[in-house]
Amino acid sequence: MKKFLFLMTLLFSSLVSVNAQIATQNSNALDNVYVGVTGGVSTPLDFNSVFPLNANAGLVVGKEFNPYVGMNIEGLAMFNDNHFSDAKTFVKATNVGLNGTLNLSNAFAGYKGTPRAVEFGAVAGFGWLHVWDAHTNFLTAKTGVDVKFNLGKNKANTIMLTPAVYWNLNKIGNVKFNKNHAQLALNVTYVYHFKTSNGTHHFKTYDVGAMNDEINDLRARLDECEKREPKIIEKVIIKEVPQQAATNAVATAQGEWGVKFAFNSAELTDEAKVALDKVPAGAEVDLEGFSSQDGNAKYNQKLSQKRADAVAKYLTDKGVQVKSAVGKGVPYTRTVEIKTAK
Repeated sequence: MKKFLFLMTLLFSSLVSVNAQIATQNSNALDNVYVGVTGGVSTPLDFNSVFPLNANAGLVVGKEFNPYVGMNIEGLAMFNDNHFSDAKTFVKATNVGLNGTLNLSNAFAGYKGTPRAVEFGAVAGFGWLHVWDAHTNFLTAKTGVDVKFNLGKNKANTIMLTPAVYWNLNKIGNVKFNKNHAQLALNVTYVYHFKTSNGTHHFKTYDVGAMNDEINDLRARLDECEKREPKIIEKVIIKEVPQQAATNAVATAQGEWGVKFAFNSAELTDEAKVALDKVPAGAEVDLEGFSSQDGNAKYNQKLSQKRADAVAKYLTDKGVQVKSAVGKGVPYTRTVEIKTAK
């Protein structure tokens, strides 16, 4: 019994050490569930009386926790009584067992994301046997191997061949494994794997090792970029500024100049000052100020005079002799014309 418990411990702890570089995709509680129908024959393990074979049939419901370890509930009905039971009922006995399963193919060769066409596994567990004529109950155990044939492109269907030993552990009182109270069975089981939340009938995996290698490669590239000397790129933008119109800043004809004012303003603009600087010192000039047609005539007359006076003051400060500065009002635009005095 201690050896059997030790075997069970190894069976369920094997997941810890297998394929540490492969991670399975997270799954829901109802993912990777399967159902199956099973049937087979058994004979006494001591082979003292091989025939007639004891027939059995039943159902299996299970779940795979990952590509390596799973669990199932198996219910069997036994029909014959060769070294098994003297019951007069059609069903001589029933056995319900809770079994752990280990996929040996995945444990030793790794799981690549899709079940193999042929896989090998191990199964072991405990059960409850009820003999119907005497209504007696016994503790049982199952030890065996599974040979799985996964069918189809999506591997949703499996035919499983299972040779196993069913042990009656307490038929003679003490709990122990005794070949004189055991049946060697061979069962064939059809299993259907329900579709999972990932869209398949099995586990999907991630290669953690490959992902870590990619992350390390990206980190190395980032470190290399951080060590590089930064490149300073100078970009010179040359913006072409159009020249001001002649009426704003330059002489309009030989001996004549003109400057323009902002709307409703008598203050000289920078462009106007540039134009006035072109009038040579010592020159004698007459000034005529104008305004636009906006507003009433009296206001426009005053504004045109202010403009003429502003130009006169600027030119006088520059050494130009202003003979006259007269505001003309409208109809010209916002200008002051400068003419050589006659």
